[in-house]
Amino acid sequence: MDAIILAAGYATRLYPLTENTPKPLLNVAGKPIIEHIIKKLSKIDSINKIYIVTNDKFEQHFKKWINNFNAENPIEIINDGTKSNEDRLGALGDIHHTITKKNLDNDIIVVAGDNLFEMPLEDAANFFKKKKSNVIVLYDVKDIKLAKHYGIVDIDNGIIVNFEEKPVAPKSTLASTGIYLFPKKTIPLIKKYIEQGNNPDKTGNFIEWLHKREQVHSFVTDKKWYDIGSIEQLEKANRYYKQK
Repeated sequence: MDAIILAAGYATRLYPLTENTPKPLLNVAGKPIIEHIIKKLSKIDSINKIYIVTNDKFEQHFKKWINNFNAENPIEIINDGTKSNEDRLGALGDIHHTITKKNLDNDIIVVAGDNLFEMPLEDAANFFKKKKSNVIVLYDVKDIKLAKHYGIVDIDNGIIVNFEEKPVAPKSTLASTGIYLFPKKTIPLIKKYIEQGNNPDKTGNFIEWLHKREQVHSFVTDKKWYDIGSIEQLEKANRYYKQK
């Protein structure tokens, strides 16, 4: 299994913090968000390599960081070639870019680079191995108003039957955590989705397309989860992890 960490966003909502620093390199409890994620990924025995896909603006920031980071797994920085929020490839676009550039042909776990979570990733990986199918990790935010800010999933017997980004009228409160596991058989479908001209901005858009063609299983966690989309969320996560 290969891992892709999505770190090519420009995080304009967190300006001025992210004007000259990529969001995944912002510190939480004394270390960059991305190091928390890598620590979780390193617990999965089957991980071959971790690819961090970033952009032209922040590539050197990640290269400088990795020179001072002792990783348990091989890590490679991938530049998607974009220079601004206006020409970004989007999350699914960056997944496709990495798969194509590195000719990946393994199972893949994708983690959003602004993600902080308590769930052991090996639990989701073991579930994925058992199902041998697509898996999306969910967290119940238990609040309809809050659900309007996330990618919200509707499930039936653990199978995804609907996915909607930031719905006006959420059908559930199960939110995507930005963690996806795809078997190698899904790689051609990612390529097909892109070639058909579908929206590459959010991985959730691909899940909405995919579940109509292949089964997508849900893995629901009740462990703490933070989506660092605002300064308020960053401060909340920082307080929580410092207390730990």
